[in-house]
Amino acid sequence: MTPLAANTGPGTAGGPVQRLRVVVAKPGLDGHDRGAKVVARALRDAGMEVIYTGLRQTPEQIVSTAVEEGADAVGLSLLSGAHMELVPRVLKLLDENDAADIPLFCGGIIPPGDARLLTDLGVRRIFTSRDSLQEIVDWVRATVRPAEGT
Repeated sequence: MTPLAANTGPGTAGGPVQRLRVVVAKPGLDGHDRGAKVVARALRDAGMEVIYTGLRQTPEQIVSTAVEEGADAVGLSLLSGAHMELVPRVLKLLDENDAADIPLFCGGIIPPGDARLLTDLGVRRIFTSRDSLQEIVDWVRATVRPAEGT
């Protein structure tokens, strides 16, 4: 796990603001991590703390990291075609660990029909190559802290 930013942000009138903590993970056997690293850097550059888990993580490892790190959101990068096995397992483990409130978002190669099924199961958003990095950043901010937008 590689933290990519400090934990607290600039102060406000009420004192220091806790930065959003986002776990970015590569589940399964896929070895292509460029997209995950690009998203992780964009989130970090937007002021979020990013914990990048690295390649070939199991759903158990991902959920354990999310719970231990107090994640505000979890992003999965999926390019191997195993999304219909891996993502439901992550959702189930989040629920079993009393962490179902942590928004799960995904990106990668996910056919539209599978994307609909995954969102029906509880994935909050699936990003494609047509979505910009700014859209991902904005979505994470709006989803995790909608009232604050930070």
